[in-house]
Amino acid sequence: MNKRVLITGGGRGIGAATARHLAGLGYHLCLNYRHDKASAEALVAEILASHPVRCIAVQADVGVEADVVRLFEEMDARLGPVTHLVNNAGRLQPQMRVLEMSAERINQTLTTNVTSCFLCCREAVRRMTAGAPSSMSPRPPPGWARRGSTWTMPPPRGLSLEVAAQGIRVNGVRPGFIYTDMHADGGEPGRVDRVKGQIPLQRGGQPAEVAAAIAWLLSDEASYVTGTFIDVAGGR
Repeated sequence: MNKRVLITGGGRGIGAATARHLAGLGYHLCLNYRHDKASAEALVAEILASHPVRCIAVQADVGVEADVVRLFEEMDARLGPVTHLVNNAGRLQPQMRVLEMSAERINQTLTTNVTSCFLCCREAVRRMTAGAPSSMSPRPPPGWARRGSTWTMPPPRGLSLEVAAQGIRVNGVRPGFIYTDMHADGGEPGRVDRVKGQIPLQRGGQPAEVAAAIAWLLSDEASYVTGTFIDVAGGR
């Protein structure tokens, strides 16, 4: 197997769980991180000690175009061109009323959660060809509605139509309330426990459960699946 996956926000939470899962399947990995170098490098060491794959960590703010270009170029040089992409990076800021939000806060959130996805998809598509079937798995940014027409920008539906003839598949995973550190970033570390009674399955999800859905969409078993979503949300 010579599958090379880039996971943005790959050092913790769902990204880290996805890295562990894909390493077990023989993928070579490039784990992107923005600030938490220690967590990313610890995960690289763990994967290299446990699996016969190559794994690197690359710092980049995927909301910054120059950083995204550098990230992909460094992966090219150290690991080889990307064959699979997991757009996992996201930002959840402390909750506040809309009336209190500044343009800076809004733009920071949109840049990290939306612009980054477009930029990474652009660089990945440049490297993916019909001769090397590839797959991308964007996920909606945290805090956005999981259903309806909220996530109708190119990833995944529009982009899937644009690149299907090139043999590239684009799908999305929509996590529900998952036990990750992101809730603490938003100022409410106990959020999942607070709302789990509203979830039909009566519990929050685990990062590994989301990782399994991502891994299936990336796999050859999903070779006839593109432009669609998988909800991993306990029925909510």
